[in-house]
Amino acid sequence: MTELSAQQTADFVGNGMFANDRAVQGLNIRLASIAPGRAAMTMAVGEHMLNGHETCHGGFIAVLADSAFAYACNSYGEATVASGFSIDFMAPARSGDVLTASSVEVSRAGRTGVYDTEVTNQRGERIAVFRGRSYTLKGKPAVMKTITQGD
Repeated sequence: MTELSAQQTADFVGNGMFANDRAVQGLNIRLASIAPGRAAMTMAVGEHMLNGHETCHGGFIAVLADSAFAYACNSYGEATVASGFSIDFMAPARSGDVLTASSVEVSRAGRTGVYDTEVTNQRGERIAVFRGRSYTLKGKPAVMKTITQGD
């Protein structure tokens, strides 16, 4: 069996995680792209996501950002979980907006990592910035299937 390239591993992980990710599927979040140490996800803001101010509830924006972060830090093939995150909101998102969360690795050493995620709307306006901290569970695969070609 031939080992997968780093990009093939990221694609395998993205597809495998998405197949089992009921949270993102339930919110109609889509995986737009994945590569080693990075991922982008999109979400359309629906009426059911609006708060009392007629803007997207911050919790939905946080779920989108946290999901992109999760896919980015798991893209190497080892199970990685969040150890914490912070989010700052820059502007409101409204019904009909299509949000994109783009996550990129800032640092990865040993079992820990730091990832920055920017959430923008369809006009490229910054909605939120998110910083996630990760912890890798060494030796545990991100998806429950061997990551080798030919499986």
